[in-house]
Amino acid sequence: MENLDRGGPEPATPHNTARLPKASGARLRELAELRRARAAGGGCARGAAPRNTAGTLAPVTPASAVRREVLPVPPALAPLLPDRGLVKGSVVNYTGTGSLLAGLLAAVTGAGGHAAAIGLPRLGLLAAAEMGARLDRIAVIADAGHDPVEVAAVLLDGMELVVLGLGDTAITPARARVLTAKARGKESTLLVTNGSWPAPDLSLESRVAGYTGLGTGSGRIRSISLDIEVRTRAGTPTRGRLAARPLGGRVEWIALDNLAAAPESAQPETEGQGSPVAS
Repeated sequence: MENLDRGGPEPATPHNTARLPKASGARLRELAELRRARAAGGGCARGAAPRNTAGTLAPVTPASAVRREVLPVPPALAPLLPDRGLVKGSVVNYTGTGSLLAGLLAAVTGAGGHAAAIGLPRLGLLAAAEMGARLDRIAVIADAGHDPVEVAAVLLDGMELVVLGLGDTAITPARARVLTAKARGKESTLLVTNGSWPAPDLSLESRVAGYTGLGTGSGRIRSISLDIEVRTRAGTPTRGRLAARPLGGRVEWIALDNLAAAPESAQPETEGQGSPVAS
């Protein structure tokens, strides 16, 4: 009672004087081995940050630096694209000349892929072949009937690239979402042209900047230059200038100058006649 009244320590009892038993030597050695294994990176807990062999934190690659799988494009066009190719499973809206379409088909099929062209009766297959396309790997449906979108949905199952001519029609957002999901699920790239598609992943536009080979009313087109503009959903447009011209027995795409340093309006160039570029 005296100790409790003065706030002194509680009298010792057999219960509160009991101590934990000491670990045996074998147990201590086992704990030491576990600590060494954990320090060496072999005992990282689930969810822990990855470590290198020195035990320090390993660098983590940011999500923005992860490269997505892409379809090949003409090498001169690759630097203008955010992923240096057409991302598999994406939707690309294209506006412009058929010569660049031919170049895209040539790049995909020349690398061993398969492509389809729907609703494009004036597609230049000769130009594509001169650029290296494998015509046996291109399915052409010039007249897709009243519903070319449905035809494209079927061909997305087995083609790496599907080029769809919309015939100057506008696709509703609801139907665009269905086809976009199909392309993403099949990892097939859908390129739409000659119409309106809501919110594509990438927009690609080409405009004729000049040509060579034609004189005053006579001659044959030897090469054609295009101004290219690439736009993503977010970010500033990328611009450049390409030319298609005969080189080494075939038609090749060559990067010219950057549009920032190019004149506002390019006048047609005239040179001597040579091997023509198919239109």
